[in-house]
Amino acid sequence: MKAIVFYQHGDPEVLQAADLPTPHPGPGEVQVRVHACAMNHLDLWVRRGISSLRLEMPHIPGSDVAGVVTEVGPEVSGIQVGDRVVVNATLSCGQCEFCLRGEDNRCRRGAILGEHVRGGYAEYVVVPARNVLKLPEGFPFEEAAAASLVFLTAWHMLITRGGLRPGEDVLIVGAGGGVNTAALQIAKLAGARVVVVASNPEKAERARALGADYVIDRSQEPDWSRAVWQWTGKRGVDVVVDNVGQATWMKSIRCLRPGGRLLVVGATSGPNPEDFDIRYVFSRQISILGSTMGTQHDFRTVMGLIFAGRLRPVIDRVLPLTQEGAREGHRLLESGAVFGKIVFVVDAIR
Repeated sequence: MKAIVFYQHGDPEVLQAADLPTPHPGPGEVQVRVHACAMNHLDLWVRRGISSLRLEMPHIPGSDVAGVVTEVGPEVSGIQVGDRVVVNATLSCGQCEFCLRGEDNRCRRGAILGEHVRGGYAEYVVVPARNVLKLPEGFPFEEAAAASLVFLTAWHMLITRGGLRPGEDVLIVGAGGGVNTAALQIAKLAGARVVVVASNPEKAERARALGADYVIDRSQEPDWSRAVWQWTGKRGVDVVVDNVGQATWMKSIRCLRPGGRLLVVGATSGPNPEDFDIRYVFSRQISILGSTMGTQHDFRTVMGLIFAGRLRPVIDRVLPLTQEGAREGHRLLESGAVFGKIVFVVDAIR
């Protein structure tokens, strides 16, 4: 099969087209012909190299897959060749204590498609049958791929972990990322008021169009934590969503009301906030909740809302999955000039 791979870590130029053996399903698995694969910041980190991650080279990135089932392994029921499906990238053993109590995103032997194992920048991918969900008739592959990881992550973070309630105030730090555009929609659907910090006027306007109640353009108002404090009547917000990390950590904490929750789902600016003052945590009785990916139940719940049209993925652009298309997608996402998701369509990989 054709695939976009890298043989060593580095800049986008390490991505290249290659011929690899086509994978075939084992017991409990299915083969999916990939029609669309969306990008995440995870793709950039895996390509650059994560110190704790040892990959078998060449590696195929890509976690967000939608396509058609082309082969079914033994011991699979309910899925057949020809089914149009979207893939849940959270891979789990199904046997450990976490999996048995429905917390499969904490699986002891868990993995993420495209990070720990070969992913979706390819013509074919093999995944456990329990990780595919049938698409409604006519539902676009591009939208399914764009939704799968980010809406799963945002739902688990806000609803399952964060316990978001109607009437609460939510601050989302950053306007344009896939998780944040999903979190904005989920928070509004849950009945919350939402304030978003955007990096420029264009992203601020697009966040308003998605339903944000209040938007702060940090290029015009760098002390955005003070603006949030004023907007809430000096009360603070109930919940902060922060996947930026060290550059925004203390500002995010300062925005929280006593007893508020800081939801941490990433650290795109780095993992070590130098100005972290732990006294804020105990004096305000703040909860810091880490979250990653989501459970099978989360996946089916949030994708059901997407299929029903109550939530919708934001797609910045669609690119061909070619060597140059993949490199362009990585350069664009690294530049920060993206609002929503970049989606690769798989036609002729070259």
